[in-house]
Amino acid sequence: MSNFIVLLSDEHNPRYCGPYGHASVQTPHMDALAQRGVVYENAYCPSPLCLPSRAAFLTGKRVHEIQTYSNCNLLLDPTVPSFGAALAERDVYTVYIGKTDVHAPGKELGFNEMIRPVDRKPPGDYNHGRNPMSIRKNSANRANGFGSKVDAGTDDMTCVDEAVNWLQNSATKMTRPWVLIVNVLNPHFPHMAAPEFWDKYPDGDLPEYGVECESARHPYAAAIRKHFETDAFSDEQVRGLRRGYLACISFVDQQLGRLKAAMDDRGLNDTTNLVYTSDHGEMLGKFGMWWKCSLYEDAVRIPMIAAGPDFAKGKRVSTPVDLHDLQASFFHASAAEQPVGILGEPLQQLADADSERVVFSEYHGHGAPGSSYMIRQGDWKYIHYSGAASQLFNLVNDPEELVNIAELETDIVSSMEASLRKICSPEIENERAEKMIEDQLEAYSATKDS
Repeated sequence: MSNFIVLLSDEHNPRYCGPYGHASVQTPHMDALAQRGVVYENAYCPSPLCLPSRAAFLTGKRVHEIQTYSNCNLLLDPTVPSFGAALAERDVYTVYIGKTDVHAPGKELGFNEMIRPVDRKPPGDYNHGRNPMSIRKNSANRANGFGSKVDAGTDDMTCVDEAVNWLQNSATKMTRPWVLIVNVLNPHFPHMAAPEFWDKYPDGDLPEYGVECESARHPYAAAIRKHFETDAFSDEQVRGLRRGYLACISFVDQQLGRLKAAMDDRGLNDTTNLVYTSDHGEMLGKFGMWWKCSLYEDAVRIPMIAAGPDFAKGKRVSTPVDLHDLQASFFHASAAEQPVGILGEPLQQLADADSERVVFSEYHGHGAPGSSYMIRQGDWKYIHYSGAASQLFNLVNDPEELVNIAELETDIVSSMEASLRKICSPEIENERAEKMIEDQLEAYSATKDS
């Protein structure tokens, strides 16, 4: 049996780190983790938005199953159990540090220890109306959210301090397997970084693919740009935001290094796995889009790098995986029975280059006129949109998702659509999401007016 430490960052597009091929961002600790472990080249989040993705990860359920459609946390079901509670019931010690932002308050999630939980205060984000679609007024001002700041990352460092303290004072005393989840908010917007990281990147660049691309003209891409008013961003602001993002990633890398140093200090490397991952990605200006809220690769893919006694050294796995598989890995490592109905297959048991395996993600949140659904299988990626044209990409031939070939590959579309419908009915789930959003907005209005 073995233990797990997970460093879960927020909003990290894996293309912006060394193990996934970025040429200039400095991530020496991620690089070292990759060299002594496994890089999952095609890892995905359950939904490209904070609360839906995190709630799905913690519960092992689809977003549409638990109806955590958006960052609005009104009318959610707080009784859906977490893996923390399930593992604790199976004699695995569970510790959670930092951001929760899920379907229930952190103290109700059932972990043995909940340290510095950060819950989203009700009602959360209520800018998620569809009919008409909500527009965030003056959100173009977000374009100034970058720069050097002396105390940037203080809360994240405190969370890692707590983790280091736990590893130094509690981990080696454990007589049963344990799982430690450590959350940091970086590289989430705004892209403010301490001078030591900001100064690593004296220049910012512009995205290679902008609003002139075919995929940028899709109605859902245009909708998210309208929602956040991102067409008003200047080149100077885009350069600054992208520079700050790299700086924030280097900061996260430093925190990963601190966890690894604590493991080394306590002699945990032979008994404990270390995983770096994130809750979703970041478009970072590609197709004129920012943040997440899209099923394009930059928003829906995440880094997943795992090293330790359960993982081979220096390996890369192309089989698509997701955060549910990481959760399943905790049960496998501790020889604990995985609860019935919980999604995911242990990463330790997945074969490389499995062209038949299907990974699913979905988006129902703000900035979209309806629900959308992704199927990834082998080289192919299919996106089904409610009320708009579907997209199909061959990610080997077109990794940047520049050309939709759905009309050319009708057999592939039919196969992918069948895989989607084995998971859910997109029409029914779109209607359920519409109803939930309406109910949440009504509940918010009643609260606001009372």
